[in-house]
Amino acid sequence: MNTGQMLITIAALLLLSLVILRINNVFFSTSSVMLDTKFGVLAVSLGTSIIEEANSKAFDKATDTTSISQTSVLTTVASLGPEAGEIYPNFNDFDDFNGYVRSTAGDSSFQSAPFYISCQVGYITPSNPESFVSSQTWHKKINVTVTSPSMKDTIRLSSVFSYWYFR
Repeated sequence: MNTGQMLITIAALLLLSLVILRINNVFFSTSSVMLDTKFGVLAVSLGTSIIEEANSKAFDKATDTTSISQTSVLTTVASLGPEAGEIYPNFNDFDDFNGYVRSTAGDSSFQSAPFYISCQVGYITPSNPESFVSSQTWHKKINVTVTSPSMKDTIRLSSVFSYWYFR
């Protein structure tokens, strides 16, 4: 083999090495994006499940067996959360989810990554649904936050639940 053939062989091997490195980099990048997407979808599913469960409950402990016509009989802002003796999953009204925190770290069904879920419930006004107010209204909002050390972003979901009574 002469010098020209040797240089062409070395250049071909160098080019092949660069192509293989690039392909490996693309595969690694694709796998990382797929894992992020998988964890994101799972986090959204967990948060949506909490919101759907909260929406399936009564609006307030004052409305779980009877109808009301004044906001003054609703649970005070300071008392939002589970009543004495109420433990998840035996919540009976929407605001019992205030302060609810859950971790899937010890749950054997979530072997891929631990998720941390926290909920906040408060009264809102239709004119400013982003901020909680300090008095009872006909509208409550739940904010659910889902985090995981395996995710780059935090998932935040919200839902508004209003009291309606039809005769």
